[in-house]
Amino acid sequence: MPRAERDLSALYQQINAEHSGAAVKSYRSLKAAILGLEESPNRCPVTPENSKLRHLLYGHKPHIYRVIHRVLEKRKEVIVLHVRHGARNEFKG
Repeated sequence: MPRAERDLSALYQQINAEHSGAAVKSYRSLKAAILGLEESPNRCPVTPENSKLRHLLYGHKPHIYRVIHRVLEKRKEVIVLHVRHGARNEFKG
């Protein structure tokens, strides 16, 4: 989804991935984890905010990111809605 794409773009800038080998490696690893949702999206727990959404928790404290997504079983599709730092307030969307 466009919002998730914007989130990833902003994250790339925030962690200064363009100028740090470690940051770009971490960013690419997060993207790979997101793409891995296609294989088994239901492995992720339901979000506390909405029982129709799930979230992938990625990273190590204090840098944990939540990838909030919806699984459309009938269409066999995963829609990534939002990528956010785990310390942020609840997702309202």
